[in-house]
Amino acid sequence: MNGNRAPLAYARGSAKRNSWLRGWLILFLPALLVSCANGQGLASVLADKKPAATPAAPADPLNRDTPRDAIYNFLEACHAGNYARAAKYLDLSKLARGTEAKDGLERARLLGLLLDRDPHFEVGQLSDDSEGMQDDTLPKDMDRLDTFQLNDRTIPLYMQQETVDGLKVWLVSADSVARIPELKALAEPSAIEKRMPAPLVRTTLLGTAMWVWMGLVLLALLLSVVSRLLSRITIAIAKPIAKRYTKALQVNRLQALAEPIRLLLAVVVFRACMEVIAPSALMRDYLMKLLVLLVALGAASLVMRIVDVISDQWMSRLDPRERAVSYSVLPLGVRFVKICIFILAVLITLQQWGYNTTTILAGVGVGGLAVALAAQRTIENLFGGISVITDRPVLVGDVCQFGGQTGTVEDIGLRSTRIRTPDRTLVTVPNSQFSTMTLENYSRRDRIWFHPTLPLRRDTTAEQIRDMMQAISEVLQNHSKVNATAVPVRFTKITPEAFHLEVSSYVLTSDGDEFLRVQSELLLAFVDKAAQLGISFAVPLRELKRTTTEFRPEEQALFEARVE
Repeated sequence: MNGNRAPLAYARGSAKRNSWLRGWLILFLPALLVSCANGQGLASVLADKKPAATPAAPADPLNRDTPRDAIYNFLEACHAGNYARAAKYLDLSKLARGTEAKDGLERARLLGLLLDRDPHFEVGQLSDDSEGMQDDTLPKDMDRLDTFQLNDRTIPLYMQQETVDGLKVWLVSADSVARIPELKALAEPSAIEKRMPAPLVRTTLLGTAMWVWMGLVLLALLLSVVSRLLSRITIAIAKPIAKRYTKALQVNRLQALAEPIRLLLAVVVFRACMEVIAPSALMRDYLMKLLVLLVALGAASLVMRIVDVISDQWMSRLDPRERAVSYSVLPLGVRFVKICIFILAVLITLQQWGYNTTTILAGVGVGGLAVALAAQRTIENLFGGISVITDRPVLVGDVCQFGGQTGTVEDIGLRSTRIRTPDRTLVTVPNSQFSTMTLENYSRRDRIWFHPTLPLRRDTTAEQIRDMMQAISEVLQNHSKVNATAVPVRFTKITPEAFHLEVSSYVLTSDGDEFLRVQSELLLAFVDKAAQLGISFAVPLRELKRTTTEFRPEEQALFEARVE
């Protein structure tokens, strides 16, 4: 068989398929003429400079412009019993003179029966190009029609482009017409047809005998039962295998796979049974279009439901905080994947039906570019949200610092991120900005640095300072939640106000509340140790202004006591 594209529904030739365009031109032409008449300057320019339109080439009244159109119309003529018209699609030049009319009718009838009874012949596999199939090994003006097997012999039939009445048309080649009588045995009724009642064989609908219609209906009813049984068996086998590799398999999700599996099994069995029932070539063409559509729908539905199962399993394995973030992006991702699957199924179906999907994709690309330009800010925030969610610099519940502010992340959406500040206000940051900020995540710390500075009064002796450093080290080393460094406390500097001791250690927690509790315990322990050693902490000096007010002796003594 020639080509790899499926037929257009009720194809009537390229001229008819473009009739809608001519109709719009006819409606648009009067308005164009009126507008040109109102603007005489423009009309004169067009009259002077526009070349005369080239007359359109006459169309073939029999629609023999392409191999597919020629055979489609040939089969329609055969099913209508109009073999005189059907013979016009054959090249009868090699028949004996004087017998063309009689032999042409008989050979047209035989060829129609041969194509109808060959279950492997599909009209849609023929080329729909006026130049024929160019990527085969045959001459440019020749295409393969069908191939028959007879007594261990292979007999191919071809179509050839000829010039008839000044028009290039496709006809069954003269050599192929001469070989049609050799295939007469293949045109005999099948064993099933011979056993059918004569009325069911003679009565036809759309070129197909009634017994074939009855067989198709019975087959569809039988498949509805058989496919249901096969799908249940498939699910029963797949369920224990799936549970072996998944922790929490949802039974309803797995059961949802049964419907598309049942549809695909029914299509496969129906296609196999079509070779036994052998509907006519045109009916087979319509059925193949329907089967292509059902396969695309079934496969797309099956893949979509598998995506649902995978997303459920992925969500069940996430950390609760990661799951909270994924809830905002996962539905969008699943929906996007499903849309891509649906578009792919539609494009495959249209391609198999013979449409040019390249033009469709070009239109979708231009439309998508226009939408992207119109929604630039929204798309920028969307990709910023995806960046935040996939890179995960922060999660819901994390305490972070961003743009000079600190807060707790409450929600990470696709458009913005919401953060609760310590004074309980809610800050909403667009993701396009949030994804470019320098983020400091406090919740990702494995431990928290404890580093207070203790100022001791200037009247503290060196011995007291040594004792205080030793006491602080013991407090840090004895606390279960503290990982003290090698030298946890240092005498760092002397200022006019105090001697400064710097403490450096890590509290073994990542929780902020627990850190504050441990910090309070440590600072209170430092105060107790200082009191035991008779050490006081320094108080910052304050500037005192001299006044002319005179104090009584008892007030002066009280003031000096307070200053000390």
